[in-house]
Amino acid sequence: MSQNNSTQSKKIWYVFWILLALTSIEVSLGIYKPLTDEILKWTFVILNLIKAYYIVAYLIHIRRKQKNFIRTLTLPTFIIIPYVLFILLTKAGTLIV
Repeated sequence: MSQNNSTQSKKIWYVFWILLALTSIEVSLGIYKPLTDEILKWTFVILNLIKAYYIVAYLIHIRRKQKNFIRTLTLPTFIIIPYVLFILLTKAGTLIV
């Protein structure tokens, strides 16, 4: 029982440090803006998708579920999110009246 709790605790801390590093990168990129606006937007999108994967896979324990269940959750996500982001990023400059 103690072995299982120790392993679980290590995984949670591992994911915590990954999420902290990704968030730190996002904050530093937002403050210093070393990239052009378009590249910066896509960098934020990619970093947030990676963070979402770690949250869903490890903290919500989807990683241990059956493969078909994982595909059911991830396939629509990787189809719908890029589509919605494409619409938002291409239409962001136009004003809807």
